[in-house]
Formats: sequence, C-alpha cells, structure tokens
Amino acid sequence: MSDSPVLLCFMIGLGLYLGKLWWDDCRDHIAGRPGRAPMPGAVPASTRSCVIAVIGALIIVAAETIGEIALGLSEEQSEITILFGLYTLVAAVIEEVIFRGYLVIEGRGRGAQWAGAIGASLLFAALHPFLWEWEDAGFAFTFTMKGWFSTTAVFASSLWFYAARLARWNPSQSLLPCIAAHAAKNAAVFAIKGAQGFVGGWW
Repeated sequence: MSDSPVLLCFMIGLGLYLGKLWWDDCRDHIAGRPGRAPMPGAVPASTRSCVIAVIGALIIVAAETIGEIALGLSEEQSEITILFGLYTLVAAVIEEVIFRGYLVIEGRGRGAQWAGAIGASLLFAALHPFLWEWEDAGFAFTFTMKGWFSTTAVFASSLWFYAARLARWNPSQSLLPCIAAHAAKNAAVFAIKGAQGFVGGWW
C-alpha cells in the first residue's frame, strides 16, 4: 500500500470520513441528542487524559529509538514517503476505532477486558509487516532482530493505547486520548525518520 498513491489517498479519505462520523457522535453526546447507535468511545475526554496518553506514547517512541540505536538497527528502517507519513496520522483514527473501540470487551469485568486487550494487541502487532512481507514473489516470514524489536514496540504501544482507553484517569472511556496518543506516536516516528534520512519524496 505504501507504494500506491491512489490507495493512500483513498485510505486518507476513509480515515477522515470515519473521524467525522466519530466526532459527530461525540457532539451528539455532548448535546444530549439521541440518534443512531454511536461509535465506541464517542464521548469527550479531559485535557489531562489526552496529555497523559500523548506523553506515554512519546516515551515509547523515545525508548524504541534509543533501543534501535543501541542495537545497531537504525539503518534497517524502511524508507517512507511524505504521503505515507500523512496517511499514518489518519490511520490512527481508523486503527483506534477498530482496536481500542470495537475490540474492547465490555460487561465481563476488568480481568476479561485486559485479557482481550492483550489478545487484540498481539493481533495488532502481528498485522504490522515487520515479521513478514508480501511482495511480488509472494508471502514470506522475516524473522530478523529488527522485525522482532519493531513488533514488540508496536505491541507495547497497543497496550498503552488500551490503557489510555480503560485507565481510571479516563473515566468516560473516551477514545479521544487513544487517537491523540496514536497520532502523536506516528507523527514522532515520521519526524525521526525524516531526521535520519528515511523519508524520500512525496509519493
């Protein structure tokens, strides 16, 4: 997908549309207007909860970057385009609505909720193409140190995003802190890649 400007533009449009639907539901909740079944977590959140979520996400990015440097993995990063970097910001909305929104166990206690979060985080990490690739030659596993390291970082990030949704400092269980944290993390990764010379061209 990173090589297809048309597909990236489509996904950006889809993410923006999904974000609008979520925001509309959030505004309806604030106004007390009943309507269709709202999207998950479409309720307001405090500035404090968003700040905590963003800080945690940036700490994970910092730890990942330091770890890559310490292990000599920095040069194994993939190169991305500016358009793909923009997509990753919008992808934060899509992924949070799906994973931290719909894939949250409710009404079965905190233990089941966090067990579900761990399972969904394993799936979330596995879906990122660090331990596998699908090129013209077909599907192949890529069990490298960089692959395992990056997958672990994605898993840790997912757990943090679930914490941002389920923690007591987000009493309304709003999805807004999750979206803010995810977008901040992706923006930081894009900035670091740019600084290290791994952003090339618009598309």
